[in-house]
Amino acid sequence: MAKTVADISTTPAGSKAEQAYRAVKARIVEGTYTPGYRLVLGTIAKDLGFSVVPVREAIRRLEAEGLVTFERNVGATVAGIDPTEYLYTMQTLSIVEGAATALSAPLIDPAAIARARAVNEEMRECLDHFDPVRFTRLNQDFHSVLFEHCPNPHILDLVHRGWNRLASLRSSTFRFVPGRARDSVDEHENLLQLIETGADADTIEKAARRHRATTLDAYLAHTR
Repeated sequence: MAKTVADISTTPAGSKAEQAYRAVKARIVEGTYTPGYRLVLGTIAKDLGFSVVPVREAIRRLEAEGLVTFERNVGATVAGIDPTEYLYTMQTLSIVEGAATALSAPLIDPAAIARARAVNEEMRECLDHFDPVRFTRLNQDFHSVLFEHCPNPHILDLVHRGWNRLASLRSSTFRFVPGRARDSVDEHENLLQLIETGADADTIEKAARRHRATTLDAYLAHTR
């Protein structure tokens, strides 16, 4: 019997289906598999040294996340960049991630602040020899420290869903607007200072939302 999306999403870590999922997703996010790239199950399976079955499960999971589309007589392909979808996702994420960051703030201890600041310094070091894929990976690591302490599981789930929808775009966002990266690092430090000094929830939420919205504005200005 074929697995449902729910079954696939709970695939044990370390299984071949999980390994295939991580491998294919990484290639999509890093740009190895570009939008429109046809995902031939047999070819991917041979490349990974697996049978077709775990690769098929991985592709179904990626389809559920919106990173892969399936068309009759064409098969599975990497989802394209839909500017409207990007706009709606970023607008939604600015709201839910802003709320998650504000709710997390009182629970973020000095060790977590130090970890986030260390990641931000790595991002700053990337600026002179800019690597958008590495910068994007570090950017997600930074924000994870700020929102993962959110005590509201429903809001946190919405944040994770937003990041998953952006996964196919994130490797290219800073590639399109590299100048935005330097400002982003400075805004990260501002967020950390607000949290360190015990700023009120409303101030932190507005800063987090403004940070996300400014990246969206830069991307939209570029596409115009």
